[in-house]
Amino acid sequence: MLSYRHGFHAGNFADVLKHCVQVEIISYLQKKEAPFDYIDTQAGAGRYALASDMAQKNCEYMTGIGQLFKNCELSGLQNYLRLIEKLNPQETLLYYPGSPLIAATMLRPQDKAWLFELHPSDAVKLRDNVPRGRQCQVREEDGFAGLAGLLPSRARRALVLIDPPYEQKADYQRVVAALQLIHRKMATATVALWYPVVERQRIDALEKQLVASGIRNIELFELGVRADAEGHGMTSAGMIVINPPWTLRAQMEALLPPLAATLSADGGHHYRCVTLVAE
Repeated sequence: MLSYRHGFHAGNFADVLKHCVQVEIISYLQKKEAPFDYIDTQAGAGRYALASDMAQKNCEYMTGIGQLFKNCELSGLQNYLRLIEKLNPQETLLYYPGSPLIAATMLRPQDKAWLFELHPSDAVKLRDNVPRGRQCQVREEDGFAGLAGLLPSRARRALVLIDPPYEQKADYQRVVAALQLIHRKMATATVALWYPVVERQRIDALEKQLVASGIRNIELFELGVRADAEGHGMTSAGMIVINPPWTLRAQMEALLPPLAATLSADGGHHYRCVTLVAE
């Protein structure tokens, strides 16, 4: 199924969480001179115009970056917001970067990126929106299927970002299978898995599967804009991180309470920081 288009959702509160975590992990990996490989299994188009028909349909970016750009002093957001401002040099919020463009912007010469996008038109846009050359490889194929051939990565250090649309129930099982594959082939890789909270029972089941998977060192960070309820669409979103930087838990514990208060749509403060499995 190829109906999902991230252009409708770019810059929303879920993107804010996902990209804050992504930026902090990459920043941590770059504290060492040794190269690392970045693998994005569902990369999208790379950059999204917020004045487009897609973005304007529901104006979802106003639940996230629209409330933060040039109007936020939360210390834990500085690295992320600095990058968004860099990609909007005219000081007006016109574009929002997807995870592959964020990674491509941050990569050093010794780092490499592997970007998977199955949707044909988004794959074309992705090639136009990230730097051309050997450092960023765009592949128009299923990122889940492409993982096996890249692991263990040549650099022996890696960040794998998994961000499926969850349009089909099978996606929940596919992410568990992908995490198990990564663990078998490269247990030291850092993996960041995004998930939406539309039906809380699905996330509860996903958490139980990961706890029982035998994978160690799993942290969960979740941000919501309203309390869970049927019929409201996505109320929260989360990032499950395997082998996170040791600094990430403290950063998210400091950031999520004020961020949840800033972005709340119902006056509540909806967030979680949970150790699913210890080291």
